[in-house]
Amino acid sequence: MGSRMIAGRSGTYGAAMIGSHRAKQIRPPCGCHGRQNPSIARNRLMRQLLILLATFVSASAAQGSSLSDLRAWLRQAPLNDERFAELPKQAFASESLTKSQAKQAADLIWAARSEQLREERKAEMDKREIVLGDKKMPFWFKTFGKKPATGHSLFISMHGGGGAPPAVNTQQYENQKRLYQPAEGIYLVPRAPTDTWNLWHQGHIDAFFDRIITNMVIFHDVNPDRVYIMGYSAGGDGVYQLAPRMADRLAAAAMMAGHPNETKPDGLRNIGFTLHMGALDGAYRRNQIAAEWKEKLAALRKSDPSGYQHHIEIHPGRAHWMNLEDRVAVPWMAKFTRNRFPSRIVWLQDDVTHQRFYWLRTSQTGGRPRIVAEVRDNSISIPESDVQTLTVLLHDDFVSLDKPIRIVSGEAELFDGSVERTIATIAQSIAERDEPGAAVYASVSVKLPANADGSK
Repeated sequence: MGSRMIAGRSGTYGAAMIGSHRAKQIRPPCGCHGRQNPSIARNRLMRQLLILLATFVSASAAQGSSLSDLRAWLRQAPLNDERFAELPKQAFASESLTKSQAKQAADLIWAARSEQLREERKAEMDKREIVLGDKKMPFWFKTFGKKPATGHSLFISMHGGGGAPPAVNTQQYENQKRLYQPAEGIYLVPRAPTDTWNLWHQGHIDAFFDRIITNMVIFHDVNPDRVYIMGYSAGGDGVYQLAPRMADRLAAAAMMAGHPNETKPDGLRNIGFTLHMGALDGAYRRNQIAAEWKEKLAALRKSDPSGYQHHIEIHPGRAHWMNLEDRVAVPWMAKFTRNRFPSRIVWLQDDVTHQRFYWLRTSQTGGRPRIVAEVRDNSISIPESDVQTLTVLLHDDFVSLDKPIRIVSGEAELFDGSVERTIATIAQSIAERDEPGAAVYASVSVKLPANADGSK
C-alpha cells in the first residue's frame, strides 16, 4: 500500500513540474521523468513506517493492558460463581490477545477459579461426600505408587448392584474398593446416589463425575488428561453409557460384565475402550451383546484407523464373575492419555445430552443428533451434522489463530477469516468444565446447510 501511494504522488509531482515549465523541460534532480527526490520519498516512507510502528505499539499496549486489567479485576474481590459470570462482560475481556497472552490469561483465570473452588468444596472433600440437589454421592479413594511430575492418574470405579435394597448396593460399594489396584494413581470408588437398575447412567451422574474430577484435580493433583472410568455389572452398564457421552473428559474406559441398553459406541473414537465379559454370562444376553460390540468396534476401527482403539476379551468358562481375570484392564487403560483436541470428532447424543464435546458446542441436543467434524491445518470440515447451529471452539494447540480459519460443510463454505483470542472466550470455556484443559482461546459460530453435504 505504501509503495503504491508514493508512486502515485511522485507521478503527479513530475507532471506538475513538466506542465509548469514546458519551455525549459525541467527534469527532476535524479534525471528521471516522474520520479521524486529520493530524500523526500525516504522521509515519507519513514513517516508511514513510524505510523505503522505506533499502531503496533498501541495495539500491543492495549493487549498488555487487558492482562493488567484482568489481574486488577481478579484482585478486587474474592471470586464466586456470580462474579465469575461477570468476567466475560468486562470491557477488557473482548480485547484481542496474542498467543502468549492468551496462555497467561488462561493460567490467571484458572488459578483464581481453582482457589475459589478449593475454599468452597473443602468441606465436601473432608467429608468424602458430594451433594447436588436432593442427591448425595459418598466416595472413597486410595493412592497407589509414586506421583508423576505431571500429577496422579485417576481411576473412577463403579460398583455393581442396581435395583436392590440400599444395603445390597452399599455392600457392593464396599466390595468394589478391593477389586483393583493400579500401579500408579488414585483409585476412587463412589457410592451411587440411588438404588435403581440404572443407578450409574441417570442424568445426574455426569454432573457428579464432573465435580469429582475437578475436585481431585484441585485437591489431590490429579492430571486431568489421565482420568479413567471402569465398572462391574451395573457399574459396567454405567461405563457403556458414560464413556461415549463423557469421552472428552477421559483417557480410557473399561467395561466389565455390563449391558449397554440403547447406547452406541460412536463417541468412543478418541479414547481407549476395553470390554471384559464372561463367555457364560447369558443373563440379559450380556455375552452375546459383548460379542456384537466387538464386531461394531472392529468395523469402526477398520473404517477409521486412527480412532476406536479397543481391546475385547470374552473369558472362556466364566459366567458373571470373572474371578478377577478382568484386572488386566487397568494397566491396559493406563497406556492412554487424553487428547484434548483430536483431529476428528464423532459426537452422538444419547438420552442424557451435553452441549459441549471436545472443541464443539451446540444447544441443539434433542433427537439424539450426530455430528462429525475434522480439522486439518487451519481448515475445519463438518461432513455430517444433524444440527443447524454449531460453535467451533479454537485453541492454538490444534490450529494457528494467527492465520485465517476456514470452516466448510460439504461444498458450502461457512466461514473464512481471522478470529481473535479473548479473555471472554477463555473464561466461558473454563466455566463450562472447571478444569485447566477446558480452556479455548477463540470460537466461531456457524449455521449449517440443510444437509451435511452442503446441498439445500
